[in-house]
Amino acid sequence: MVIVRSVLFNLAFYVVTGVMLVVSAPIFIFGSQNAGMTVVRNWAKVCIYLHDKLAGGAMEVRGAENIPTGAALVAAKHQSSYETFALIPLLHNPTIVMKKSIRWFPIFGPYTVKTGMIHVDREGKTAALRALSERAREEAGKGREIIIFPEGTRRPVDAPPDYQTGIALLYRTLNVPVVPVALNSGLAWPRRSFLHYPEKIIVEFLPAIPPGLDSRAFLARLQDAVETASKRLVAEGRTASSRS
Repeated sequence: MVIVRSVLFNLAFYVVTGVMLVVSAPIFIFGSQNAGMTVVRNWAKVCIYLHDKLAGGAMEVRGAENIPTGAALVAAKHQSSYETFALIPLLHNPTIVMKKSIRWFPIFGPYTVKTGMIHVDREGKTAALRALSERAREEAGKGREIIIFPEGTRRPVDAPPDYQTGIALLYRTLNVPVVPVALNSGLAWPRRSFLHYPEKIIVEFLPAIPPGLDSRAFLARLQDAVETASKRLVAEGRTASSRS
């Protein structure tokens, strides 16, 4: 049953994504950034719905009172591809920090440019961090929430944390609150896996970390908040699964 559900969702996901890319092309070519984000938001909502109905991975959102309403960094745990789209409809006008190579993908890449996504060169050093900071400052100036995955890439559910320095740089230069986000999406959609399991996905927005801390104290506080809560959500998910 898991294999059948996984096939159905994967097919639906890519078909829907392809159709929406083609149908919405005029909006991305001639429309505004806001119009493009409306398309992205609707696409994300459809993907969340499909994952719920076809793969059986329903989403529960906790800590809604902590969701920011203006410029902020949203620092999320990254266990799965799920959160790359599922966080979008939960925020007012988000942008996402993503690897630079995505901007060169056919059709999809230019759309990420049009919607003001922030591309970062993971192999770069000082110049790449400077470019990241400048782009983040530009989008934050529009009042946008900046989604960033501090570990840089998806990590297995039980892997030790590997937080990068980019989040500390943005915290220091943007002077905006950072909202940590914990989740357990890796139980339902494991990293680099074709399979999708019918597990409830919990996304929890944690209390914001205010600006003003030194980089070391900030990074320690962020990691502790995200990792502690994510481990709790993973344990909760595993317990619920064992009872079903």
